[in-house]
Amino acid sequence: MEDKLEEIERKYAETEARMATSEVYSDPALYARLAREQKELQPLVEAYRRSRKLRRDIEEAQELMSDPEMRDMAEEELESARAELERTEEQIRVLLLPRDPNDERNVIIEIRGGVGGEESALFAGDLFRMYSMYAEARRWNTEITYLNETELGGIKEINFIVEGAGAYSRLKFESGVHRVQRVPDTESSGRIHTSTVTVAVLPELDEMEFEINPADLQIDTFRSTGAGGQKVNKTESAIRITHIPTGTVVECQDERSQYKNKDRAMKILSSRLYEAERRKREAAVAAERKSQVGTGMRNERIRTYNFPQGRVTDHRIGLTLHKIDEIMNGGLDELIDALITADQAEKLRGGDGI
Repeated sequence: MEDKLEEIERKYAETEARMATSEVYSDPALYARLAREQKELQPLVEAYRRSRKLRRDIEEAQELMSDPEMRDMAEEELESARAELERTEEQIRVLLLPRDPNDERNVIIEIRGGVGGEESALFAGDLFRMYSMYAEARRWNTEITYLNETELGGIKEINFIVEGAGAYSRLKFESGVHRVQRVPDTESSGRIHTSTVTVAVLPELDEMEFEINPADLQIDTFRSTGAGGQKVNKTESAIRITHIPTGTVVECQDERSQYKNKDRAMKILSSRLYEAERRKREAAVAAERKSQVGTGMRNERIRTYNFPQGRVTDHRIGLTLHKIDEIMNGGLDELIDALITADQAEKLRGGDGI
């Protein structure tokens, strides 16, 4: 591992030196690429340099142990340095784990009402609000590409894009079935209902990144409409693309421009087909191992939101937080940080993550 870390440090120093040259500085695209590479390597290089300093501190403290007058202070410094070195080496092991190549991408989030009728649709709207507030807190942009509302203001289905650095790395664990337990506004007897909503999180791909045969596509234009025939688009700018071999259908009606809607729809289609192919490969691996690993668990219930008890439970890691109001207002970081930590721990044990 030491050789690998030295090689990474050399690459970091070389990148830093190249960025200081006039040749690179005058090429914005090259400079931006090198800056991204440097940013990715920086946490690991800093941790490696810190570990070397801590080893030197340990050696110095051990030498001082032979001096009776300095022994007590040396013991204290030695204990502190050893504890810090252990934490730093654990951080290095985590930073050396293979990175998900999609982590820095924007994400496409698709929320659909599940079991529970109108209450499910209302909770789908609550989840959209939760993710929108989380994105806003992180200074990410949110753009709705498709919306199908109910008469009572719920959401049957919504697709939206979250644009921001590292969006996929933070939101990818949200895929799965979200269960809600609460008394609906429409329930006069005060009985608690249980409903479900499904969430899919896809990395946004450009059309060219996943090859699609144009002959496999059926493209239709139509006028977009809202709930109850409201918000009618006077022109046929909405786009529906059907991928005939798989039956995958994508609609995009947010943009007034037919061209922009088609471009968005093709990106979403590419992302869906990419995700389907990835899951198919993972399913084949899981079948060989005769066990569910990695993201094979995503289609099952992942989280319960219990409003009467004010708690949110993530079933994958057994974490319960009595902070439902904070979470529904976009305070997702504690949940997401715990999921990332659990995923890293599983990978360090040799698994494929949560």
